[in-house]
Amino acid sequence: MLDRLPVEIVERIVAKIPDTDLIAASKVDRVWWQEVRREAYKRWKNYATTIGDVYCEIRALGKHYIKREIDWITFEDVNDLYKRWINRLTEDQLYIMEKMLRNGMVVGPPREGNHRVCIK
Repeated sequence: MLDRLPVEIVERIVAKIPDTDLIAASKVDRVWWQEVRREAYKRWKNYATTIGDVYCEIRALGKHYIKREIDWITFEDVNDLYKRWINRLTEDQLYIMEKMLRNGMVVGPPREGNHRVCIK
């Protein structure tokens, strides 16, 4: 039954699978493998984008602190929160990449020149 579902349904199901179970769904058949791979790349990229955004927030926070717009305690609390958030996102991102590597889902060299710039 699962190997006969329309691709659109498979896409919707795969999008709802948690990171920890995502790669296991790729074992159903080739269509599922392709959809899981596509979803895993999407999640990996979303983690990277969010990490970049949080990093920009940390830099902006530092600028506010240097200008004395926020006090040291507030700076330390928020900065620590951001760092813990980045660490968690990085762990999740690495988990997905490790699973993708182990299951032959990473193809081609990394793309050059796609560096994020903090604007603020």
